[in-house]
Amino acid sequence: MSSSTHVARRATALGPGLALLCVLLALVAFLSITLGSRSIGLPEVLRALGSLDTDGSINSTVTLELRVPRTLLGVLVGAALGVAGAILQGVTRNPLADAGVMGINSGAAAFVVFAITVLGVRGAGVYVWFAFAGAIAALVLVYAIASLGREGATPVKLALSGVAVTAGLASVTTGIVMTNVDALNELRFWQVGSLAGRYAPILTGVAPFLIIALIASLGFGRALNGLALGEDMARGLGQQVTRTRTAAFAVVAVLAGAATAACGPIVFVGLVVPHVARFICGPDYRWILPYSMLLAPIVLLLADVLGRVVVTPDELQVGVVLGVLGAPAFIGIVRYGRMSEV
Repeated sequence: MSSSTHVARRATALGPGLALLCVLLALVAFLSITLGSRSIGLPEVLRALGSLDTDGSINSTVTLELRVPRTLLGVLVGAALGVAGAILQGVTRNPLADAGVMGINSGAAAFVVFAITVLGVRGAGVYVWFAFAGAIAALVLVYAIASLGREGATPVKLALSGVAVTAGLASVTTGIVMTNVDALNELRFWQVGSLAGRYAPILTGVAPFLIIALIASLGFGRALNGLALGEDMARGLGQQVTRTRTAAFAVVAVLAGAATAACGPIVFVGLVVPHVARFICGPDYRWILPYSMLLAPIVLLLADVLGRVVVTPDELQVGVVLGVLGAPAFIGIVRYGRMSEV
C-alpha cells in the first residue's frame, strides 16, 4: 500500500471524528453558558446570546458578562493546554511531560509572588502578565540548562532540568508565602486553577497569544513524527532537530504560559488528553494535535460545569474537579493504555 493511499484512508477514518468533536464542543460550550449556580431559563439565555447586549436584567448580565467570557476562556485554555502537552510529550519523548513538569506552573507562581511582595500588585487582571512572563522565563531556563553540554537538549536532560527548576522555584515560592500573609492570601486564589472570576479583560488579554500559537502549533505534526523516530533518524530525514525543538518550545511557552497565567495551574488536562488522543489516532502527530485541541476544552468545560452544579449554590474550582477525576483516569491510562508510545 502506497503512503498516499494510507494517508487518504486515515483521513477518511479520523476526519469525521474531528467533526464530531466540534459538534460536541459546541454542545458542551452551550451547557457551560446555560448551567450554573444561578438558574437561568433557556429562553433568557437565547435572548441574551441573540442580542449580544445586556438589557439590564441580572440574568442577561450573568450570561453575557460572566458565563460567556468564562466559557470562551475555557475553550481557549483547554485547547492550549491539550496541544502544549502533546507537543511537550513529542519533543521530549517523555509520556509524563506537561506544563507542571517543565517548570511552567512554578515559574508563573514565582513571578506572581514577586509581583505581590515586591511590587504590591493586587488582582488577577494585573498579575496575569507577571504569571505569563514567569511561565515563559521558567521554560526558557529549563531549555537553556538542558542545552548545556555537547549533546544539547536531549529528552532526558529536558526532563531532569524541568524537575530541577520546578523544585527550586517551588521551594522559593513556598518560603516567601509562608512568611508573607498577603502573598499567601493572593496566591491561593490563583494557584487552585479556576475559570471563575476570569472576566472579559483577561480573555481579551490572552486570546490573541493563544489563537496565534494554536494556529502555529498545527504545523508541528510532521516534525514531531520525525522526532518520534529518534534524533539520528530525524536528522537523516533532513530535519533540523535543534531548530524544531526551539520553535516547539517557543510555541509551548506561549500556549501554556498564557493559559496558566489566565487560570492558574490546571492539572491533568495537558497530561492525560494527549494520551487519549494518541489512543484514538495512533502515533501520528498530524492527528494527535487537532484531536488534543478539541478533546481538552471538552474535558475542561465538562469539569467546570460539574463543579458548578454538584455543590449548588457554591461551586468547586475546575482545578479541584480535574484533580479528583484526572488521577483515576491517568491510572487507567497507565494500566491499560500505551504510555511508551510517545
